[in-house]
Amino acid sequence: MLQHVEKVPEDGTLVVVSHGGTIRTTIGRLLGLEPHSWESLGGLTNCCWSVLGEGARGWRLLEHNAGTLPEPVLGDDD
Repeated sequence: MLQHVEKVPEDGTLVVVSHGGTIRTTIGRLLGLEPHSWESLGGLTNCCWSVLGEGARGWRLLEHNAGTLPEPVLGDDD
């Protein structure tokens, strides 16, 4: 996945879709957590997401198990 992160433009977004266990493992690795700590992240509910950001000291978990959009999403038919 990191090879894809390097290709994202400045202020761009990379979306990764997978099963909850795989996402939790990936988040745990990106955050540098020990494998026995990954479970502390909690499960990811269906159709929910997590948001990570890369800072000066590495990856940070900004949101986890989010299920509502921060602003309304409007379709083209409005």
